[in-house]
Amino acid sequence: MPGFCRDCLADAAERARCPACGSPRIARHAEIETLAIAHVDCDAFYATIEKRDDPSLIDKPLIIGGGKRGVVSTACYVARTYGIHSAMPMFKARKLCPHAAIISPDMAKYVRVGREVRELMFELTPLVEPLSIDEAFMDLSGTARLHGMSPARSLAGFAKRVEAEIGITVSIGLSANKFLAKIASDLDKPRGFAVLGAKEAVAFLAAKPVGFIWGVGKVSEKRMQRDGFSTVADLQHADETDLMRRYGIEGRRLWRLARGIDERRVNPDRETKSISAETTFNADLSGFKPLERLLWSLSERVSARLKAKGIAGATVTLKLKTADFRIRTRARSLAEPTALAARIFEAGRELLARETDGTSYRLIGIGVSQLTAGEADAADLIDVRGRRTAAAEYAIDRVRGKFGKAAMVKGLVFDGRKETAGDDEEDD
Repeated sequence: MPGFCRDCLADAAERARCPACGSPRIARHAEIETLAIAHVDCDAFYATIEKRDDPSLIDKPLIIGGGKRGVVSTACYVARTYGIHSAMPMFKARKLCPHAAIISPDMAKYVRVGREVRELMFELTPLVEPLSIDEAFMDLSGTARLHGMSPARSLAGFAKRVEAEIGITVSIGLSANKFLAKIASDLDKPRGFAVLGAKEAVAFLAAKPVGFIWGVGKVSEKRMQRDGFSTVADLQHADETDLMRRYGIEGRRLWRLARGIDERRVNPDRETKSISAETTFNADLSGFKPLERLLWSLSERVSARLKAKGIAGATVTLKLKTADFRIRTRARSLAEPTALAARIFEAGRELLARETDGTSYRLIGIGVSQLTAGEADAADLIDVRGRRTAAAEYAIDRVRGKFGKAAMVKGLVFDGRKETAGDDEEDD
């Protein structure tokens, strides 16, 4: 069985410890020297960065999150032993681990570190497909001659560099395709290096529930269970035509993934599908006016990020979370794509008006999707009012760019500033 030391990269076939350095961290698999598709995931990313920057937190349970009514962004591995996980309400996390250290997210810092990790990835291959700030797919096919070693060893060396130069750790999944690589990266966390070969995929997947397959949500899983498909093995035994008859093109995807077949390429030009921002309140809100004020601030943030990327969107989606944690999403399609805060807010405001029916909310968010290149839509350029709105907004942007965001603030936001507890932004 071929293998090597993850610490010094020396050959370590059939050895419990590395013959060169004595390390027990041996990566071993029958296909390890031939596989080239990897999924790299930073371990408890936000929490690990905070522990790096404050050594007094090293052995303590640490939660990254905002306010009493916010949610957990990340929990370190110590905190996870108490049952704390991402997206858990903060009040629940505090009950589970009252002595945990809690730090508000510092997104600017996390973005900087994410870029540092990404730069090391690009030193190995240009085929890097980011999935989020802390994870990406990599395709190292054809790089063995360039680096003088197999993709697996290059990835092990990369993990060592991240730890030594950046001060955080990563877990790596290596396989023949993206689907299996993503699965593998979760098998050996933290500081993991797991290999899942194509030949063992069918047997490995068989006992998993159908919800284990990427893209199968809770609703889809329940429907499939009613149809007699509870495990991946059930899908493996099914006829592809029957699955397509039941679920359309999704049936073909399920049939293939159940067998570990995934022909998607690592796409370095993966486009952002949506841009959004949301905020959780210190106290539930039900009135239109306070929600409207917060909606404007969020619309400005989304607009700023669209303009920075030079893109615009044609669909505006409003997100609301009720006091009992039920999520409402409402969407509106625009006549033309836009990046203007005024137009995003206008669409979101109309959607919000229909939802302020006395229901108490704990969160509001706004997002833009169906993205295209460009900043102003045709409507902004045709009618006089639209041109004036666009001109005024871009003038404000220039002032803020020169003197800072606080240089000009729309009056609508003043009364709403005390009502937020934590913010979140996302590119998907």
